[in-house]
Amino acid sequence: MKHDVVNEADIDVGRGSYDEERRNKLSGVKCQGILRVKRRDEMAIIFKDQEHEKFFYYNLQRCRYQDEYHQALMYCLGISGDTRKNINRIYDFRSGDLKPKCLQEGWITSGSAKVIRLGFNLYNGGTPSIYDFEGDDQLRECRRYTADDLFCCGYARYFWEAIKIRYPDYCRS
Repeated sequence: MKHDVVNEADIDVGRGSYDEERRNKLSGVKCQGILRVKRRDEMAIIFKDQEHEKFFYYNLQRCRYQDEYHQALMYCLGISGDTRKNINRIYDFRSGDLKPKCLQEGWITSGSAKVIRLGFNLYNGGTPSIYDFEGDDQLRECRRYTADDLFCCGYARYFWEAIKIRYPDYCRS
């Protein structure tokens, strides 16, 4: 799969001044000055609220790639107001690296931790925060990535939406 790198200088969110060629490369369409991602299955993405939707489209443009991995990550991290406010403590837009140590910071709630863990798992298929622990603590952290632990919260509906974004070929109606 070929990935196109998006430079912040190429995009001017809110005014729609990024060039036509860049939009075509990203397979998106401009809507109210924000890049909209076309999904293969043509189903609309369900957002928790308007802030979630704005966060998703704005931060997806800041990512190095706009593939399913980044779409699922940005969708997840936009669910919670805490994760939206602390996005730069969770993800490095320049390098594309996750920052798993964020899960040990004081602003983390049980809900924001679930949002981050699912986002991390959909992004890299792993459990990156377990390497910050040893012994039994590492095992406890690994268990926090299970479906049973993650989906027992009010965000479950949106978590399912993130899975559909990450695995569009397997989640068609």
